[in-house]
Amino acid sequence: MIELDEQQQRARIWFEGLRDSICAEFEAIEREAGSNAAFDYLAWDRVDASGAPGGGGVRGVMKGRVFEKVGVNVSTVGGAFEGDFAKTIHGAGEDPSFFATGISLVAHMANPHVPAVHMNTRFLTTTKRWFGGGADLNPPLPYAEDTADFHARLQAACDAHDPAHYPRFKAWADEYFYIPHRQVHRGVGGIFYDHLENDWEADFAFTQDVGRAFLDIYPKLVRRRMNQPFDDADRQRQLEWRGRYAEFNLIYDRGTLFGLKTGGNVDAILMSLPPMAAWS
Repeated sequence: MIELDEQQQRARIWFEGLRDSICAEFEAIEREAGSNAAFDYLAWDRVDASGAPGGGGVRGVMKGRVFEKVGVNVSTVGGAFEGDFAKTIHGAGEDPSFFATGISLVAHMANPHVPAVHMNTRFLTTTKRWFGGGADLNPPLPYAEDTADFHARLQAACDAHDPAHYPRFKAWADEYFYIPHRQVHRGVGGIFYDHLENDWEADFAFTQDVGRAFLDIYPKLVRRRMNQPFDDADRQRQLEWRGRYAEFNLIYDRGTLFGLKTGGNVDAILMSLPPMAAWS
């Protein structure tokens, strides 16, 4: 296991605790639907290019009646970036050493009326130390009420720390979660932030509140829509939308590239892909 300093350890413990809270809530929703589905956890170890231990993580996946497929991963890894990839990472251009810990979540839902969702928060150390992450809602069949409630909860989390956060991070999400070759956004947005490195305690507190905001609002949206009737046309719309989601994650997603470039567990990295998709 790689050695962690106090800040790295505190961040790791938070992300793992958030994982436990989210997974417990999602399993509770499955129980409400009459399902006994539960997360299946698989631990994995990473070895860096020199053959030394490079940390690892735990992949958690559940397939149930409400959650057709949801993955909640945590990882804590370290080592050195290889080749020119280091130049693309904040603070690693001259020294390729790095540390990263975080949580990544993607939920694909059985009912097309329930929005799919992505959430990721992380702490990285190079020659600099910073937090990044965010959450965005991805409904195949959007509802204005759901979109407004999701954004309002994220804005409340942002406003508690800095009123400038929400407009800045919302605009960043709109820019980032965009599929250029389709000229469409992959969902209805949320927030995205990176390189947050002004005050460690304040930035950590904000990142924690982003996680708490997600845990508060998303289960409410799931419960609001999970029993809503749907037809074959709704399902087809969902499958085609999932194709767009897969395109973004395989072509543009930074987290996917980071995981593959740093020797992460491939199944954990690609857990974001939907169980079924369609292209017309």
